[in-house]
Amino acid sequence: MSPLPSSEAAYDRMRLGQWSRGRARSAGIARRDLMRLVAAASVAAPLVPASASPARATGSLPGVVKPLPPELFTVRGTNAETNFASLRDTGLLTPADRFFVRNHTATPSVDRASWKLTVWGDGLTGGPVDFSYAALRALPSTSRTAFVECAGNGRSFFASQQGQEVSGTAWTLGAVGAARWRGVRLSDVLRRAGIGRHAVDVLPRGLDDEVISDGTNLGRVRRPLPVAKAMDDVLLAYEMNGEPLPPDHGAPVRLIVPSWVGVAHIKWVGDIEVSDEPLLTPWNTGLYRLFGPGHPPEGSAPLSRQTLKSAFELEPGAAFATRRGHRLTGRSWSGGAPVRSVAVSTDGGAHWRPARLRDEPRAGSWVRWSVDWIPEEPGPAVLLARATDGSGRRQPDTTAYNTQGYLFDAVVRHPVTVT
Repeated sequence: MSPLPSSEAAYDRMRLGQWSRGRARSAGIARRDLMRLVAAASVAAPLVPASASPARATGSLPGVVKPLPPELFTVRGTNAETNFASLRDTGLLTPADRFFVRNHTATPSVDRASWKLTVWGDGLTGGPVDFSYAALRALPSTSRTAFVECAGNGRSFFASQQGQEVSGTAWTLGAVGAARWRGVRLSDVLRRAGIGRHAVDVLPRGLDDEVISDGTNLGRVRRPLPVAKAMDDVLLAYEMNGEPLPPDHGAPVRLIVPSWVGVAHIKWVGDIEVSDEPLLTPWNTGLYRLFGPGHPPEGSAPLSRQTLKSAFELEPGAAFATRRGHRLTGRSWSGGAPVRSVAVSTDGGAHWRPARLRDEPRAGSWVRWSVDWIPEEPGPAVLLARATDGSGRRQPDTTAYNTQGYLFDAVVRHPVTVT
């Protein structure tokens, strides 16, 4: 996991201590249910292999609005993973029609005209404040390019590359996408609502259905942000790549929390609680922490920044003609610092050479890269890509184990065939 800035690291250490000592408030769920969730998270369950969840031939999924043609997506439960090969000719930004979908339940239908955002809580100096869609659009806007990535992206490689059993959706590397988001700074909204100097946590909540897990109602998806992050670079976004947000991606308004794990980017946001005491939800206690050997019994601090990854824009098992020139392309990204360099191996890691970066590295975004290859001998081959970011972090050969398969950052083996 990428090193955190000192303010974020201090926040995580403080929250971990407060959680373990029972000094944080449970927001919308009984503490006994949170404790049961933590106990379950500490034990891995068998992971359904990626190959066991193929794309649906119908090109659709109940609960998802947009079409999901199998050449673009692989359907996994309530989710749709982008097939990375479909990004090859899309440019830096991921088009909405092939941006991955991560739903805990189903995409809701929210009327933009009647939608409102309510900011409330004891961390405000006054009472609740409502913002209509028109009022939000009237505030000063800003835009930024940022990737959104599920914390479990790459999870299936714990099993396929490291022989380790983990639980959760069997993503390969397609639970990520980068877009140009436009909206209002969350800090501007919080100031207008009257955030107080004693506020410590900001809790956005979505308008999707409540989540039921093993008979326990976890409530709507919600996850607290530290005030320092909320007042920094977080957006309340209402546009994606120059168009109004599509339903599956949070319409009418969602959070964009640059460089942080996907669950922090709450979609279909309807209210935000501002609290003067720390808050706990299922999504920062039993979920989205690291459990297992090497981690405390109550889990690590809640996950915040994403880690470092690389992916080829190729189908698994793609075929290449021998003794002919080919151009390999891919993308690399990091939540810790801009990607500085990428190295590629075409012989399973025996030799490495630098790839050409096709974009200027920027914090919170990804870079495209390419390398030329003339395969000499027919037969199976393994391609590898390994990124290094501006903090000096380089993708490792293996990722430290955790029971829920989060933050897989090891170099991924991409099998191909030379004919």
